[in-house]
Amino acid sequence: MSSVAEKLQRKSQRPVATKQVRLKLVYVDFWSTVKLSFLVAVSLGVVLVVATILIYLVLQSTGVFDKVDALLIDILTEDGFSIAKNLSLGTVGFFSIIVAIVNIIVGTALGAITSLLYNLSVRLTGGLLVGFTNN
Repeated sequence: MSSVAEKLQRKSQRPVATKQVRLKLVYVDFWSTVKLSFLVAVSLGVVLVVATILIYLVLQSTGVFDKVDALLIDILTEDGFSIAKNLSLGTVGFFSIIVAIVNIIVGTALGAITSLLYNLSVRLTGGLLVGFTNN
């Protein structure tokens, strides 16, 4: 009697022929590109905001702002100016959110423009030839 495992082992011992498929990419859907570029831009915006806040917290906890304040007081001789007071966590967070929103808008627009330009260039070049194998 042969078990299922033995049958599968015999089946896997046969050599598998490598098959190749060559396809041409002749159209990129506009709305799919816009949606994908929007999602990528949103994820990069979230990463930007989190990274900015983490870098600010690290700089604040290591005392870099205090040392820069001391250096600026020596250079400018102004006692009223302080980087730590002007760059609070709220200010840095708000600014990074504004930059992330601008990046989302620009990234989505660039994805849409890229899709349109590719679809126009396909008429001249015939498309992008892509090869696939099954190994």
